[in-house]
Amino acid sequence: MLDADIVIVGAGAAGLSLAHRLPAAGARRTAPSVALVGAPPGPLRAPARTWCFWEAGPGRFDPAVTASWEWLRVRGPRGAVVRRHIAPLRYKMIRSDDFEALVDRDLARRPLTRRVEATVTAVAAQPDGTVRVRGTDAAGGPVELRARWVFDSRPAPRPPAARTRLLQHFRGWFVRTERPVFDPAVVDLMDFRTPQPARGLSFGYVLPTGRRTALVEYTEFGPAPLTRAAYDRALDDYTRRVLGTGGIRVLSTEQGVIPMTDAVFPRRTAGPVFRIGVAGGATRPSTGYTFAAVQRQSDAVAGAVRAGRRPVPPPPYPGRCRLMDAVLLRALDTGRVDGPDLFFRLFDRVPAGRLLRFLDGRARLYEDLVVGARAPVLPMLRTAAELPWLRRRPAP
Repeated sequence: MLDADIVIVGAGAAGLSLAHRLPAAGARRTAPSVALVGAPPGPLRAPARTWCFWEAGPGRFDPAVTASWEWLRVRGPRGAVVRRHIAPLRYKMIRSDDFEALVDRDLARRPLTRRVEATVTAVAAQPDGTVRVRGTDAAGGPVELRARWVFDSRPAPRPPAARTRLLQHFRGWFVRTERPVFDPAVVDLMDFRTPQPARGLSFGYVLPTGRRTALVEYTEFGPAPLTRAAYDRALDDYTRRVLGTGGIRVLSTEQGVIPMTDAVFPRRTAGPVFRIGVAGGATRPSTGYTFAAVQRQSDAVAGAVRAGRRPVPPPPYPGRCRLMDAVLLRALDTGRVDGPDLFFRLFDRVPAGRLLRFLDGRARLYEDLVVGARAPVLPMLRTAAELPWLRRRPAP
């Protein structure tokens, strides 16, 4: 059995970020011992993916940043364009392999932190106040760890009950074109010149890394993912018809599903066992952004450990943000608001800095109210009035 002060289950963005931010030897007289448990190579290990966020100036993860931009663009369904300069902020993209390599270099210098490859099958609080973590290694042999605190980033076996349950699902191509077609200074954050589904919305998302290279994604907010073939048809249509790329070569792909729900994600399960990352509610329900909230949670937990306090992850977003997200999701799901029109209107009428603070859950109350006033007021008020009467239902 391996003993550790802290066991982190899951080596994705949340697990790696927390391990990276926890105090190391020298940061305090007695640094915690840490075991970071990640799945062995195979179907349970998450595929490579990208994470995006924005921040001002240099950041601690800049060595792993693939590209960054100071300009964002949103295109309406009929081609109208809003272009926003977001300096001193920069919109940054990190690929998961680069992020993991950066964190691994840091952890290799920490004698009290070790990585464990295992598929975790059980996490159970014990009568003595510790937690037992059980699993199997790549060969099927048993792995058992005992810890004072456990931070679990695995999804719950069953999602929490919710009034609204949508998915942000997408597929992306890393492409190289035969001729220069991209503007490497500008991100197309939402390009609504895509065929809109009967329920929800769709858009293109373009992260250019050069004049002839970019990550191009097709994204939907809706009730269910598409087939791989349907995504590829949508991407082929978007790149060739909408972007006019001509011949392209697909270098690699990524695909994912992000929950968009007003469910309440518990940050604590039993005793000293806490949920972090997506499992702990770090995904902003109305946008799908997660990475920045993961960093805030990780920083708060590390600060509590450093100070000798109980390291309870804080709520990722203020309560009013969760309420506004619940209203928006319900309005989108019922069709009371036109999704492309709503998001285009917000980027057109709200200053970029204020809108990005709102999207990140860091705006002040008056800024939230100003942003809310730019949305269709009557449909939103009607939706807000009905929310208290709607029952939260378990996931099917």
